[in-house]
Amino acid sequence: MSWFKRKTKGITTTTEEKKDTPKGLWYKSPTGKIVDAEELEKNFYVSPEDGYHVRIGSHEYFEILFDDNNFKELDANLESKDPLKFVDTKKYPDRLKAAQEKTKLKDAVRAAVGKSKGKDLVIACMDFAFIGGSMGSVVGEKIARAADYSLKNNIPLLVISKSGGARMMEAALSLMQLAKTSVKLAQLAEAGIPYISLCTDPTTGGTTASFAMLGDINIAEPGALIGFAGPRIVRDTTGKELPEGFQTSEFLLEHGFLDFITPRKELKDKVNQYLDLILNQPLRA
Repeated sequence: MSWFKRKTKGITTTTEEKKDTPKGLWYKSPTGKIVDAEELEKNFYVSPEDGYHVRIGSHEYFEILFDDNNFKELDANLESKDPLKFVDTKKYPDRLKAAQEKTKLKDAVRAAVGKSKGKDLVIACMDFAFIGGSMGSVVGEKIARAADYSLKNNIPLLVISKSGGARMMEAALSLMQLAKTSVKLAQLAEAGIPYISLCTDPTTGGTTASFAMLGDINIAEPGALIGFAGPRIVRDTTGKELPEGFQTSEFLLEHGFLDFITPRKELKDKVNQYLDLILNQPLRA
């Protein structure tokens, strides 16, 4: 004889009465670790269990790097056009509008100037959430203008890359941004103004082929995917199996493509330390 017996069969709770766990309370890392979302934010969006660096955007990087999150955004309203009248599964203007509504961003990069550890710093940060951080005319133009601002005001530049590469909807126009940004960075070098490149997960395609690898110091976050073509393309093209950890930041550091790997919680201190060393000025505490 059973201790408990249902009076009525089936589930009788109405949909309105059901209690759901609110979304965003927990984060599950790729290794299966469960982290409280609030704890994750306090730890610079790095899983304390396994050190996994969660992908974040310009909003979070500006908050981490600028003193008291105070900054002036540069060219905030610059938007992409559609000179090629490109159409795939949808029209390019419709894709741009959908991305803008979803992300609340104008395009895949934001540039700003503010104080970091008490001294001026210009930061251009890419947002992967906007069409995969793809580099179109606006991305190239905003990075070029950020470099111009650095040049005019003698302020160091930091570019944070997070991109799938050139934006196919702009075809050759997007490829022109490689040359444009490279020229601007050469002008910074001639003027003796430091440029630091931070590669985050992922940094691929035209981004890697241009400004992401042209820093006076090239640094990366742990475990970031960095390369030109993806591992599958490289494997299929060469017909060879790739070594373990291929195209991770650790692999690139070992083979001389990077100068340092910097955990996110040390990022602000390390970036400013590198700048102090380049400029031969007293190290800030």
